Amino acid sequence: MQTFIVEGFLAADPSVLSAQGSGRKRASFRLVETTRFRKADGQPGERTTGFNCVCFNERTAEAYIGAFARKGTRAVVQGHVENDSWTGKDGVEHYDLRLIVSDIRLKNRREPRVEGGEVTVDGPQPDAGQDLQDDIPF
Repeated sequence: MQTFIVEGFLAADPSVLSAQGSGRKRASFRLVETTRFRKADGQPGERTTGFNCVCFNERTAEAYIGAFARKGTRAVVQGHVENDSWTGKDGVEHYDLRLIVSDIRLKNRREPRVEGGEVTVDGPQPDAGQDLQDDIPF
């Protein structure tokens, strides 16, 4: 089996659905990545590719993707590609490729929180007593 790794942005909020028979949760989302390049004549160009992704790991789908992933979230997804086919309402056979997610890393920006009129950002903050203009000894 081949492993596929892609980094991009979620095109929309992911959907976390339950399977009809078993009730098991799965997450599906679309990841888009844009490649920038120079054409032969020197003009800049870009190509955007979308990937339909499905995560069958219940815990990851519900507790991680469903809770933290939103439209515009930057993500690194690892998985393998499978063919997907279905017959439409008009009787035409449709084909698509989808990425079956085995690992995902979200690269969310830290969102500021407003508490009692004060804006704070999650994560370590520099000590107020530190002098950031000191010379570095090396």
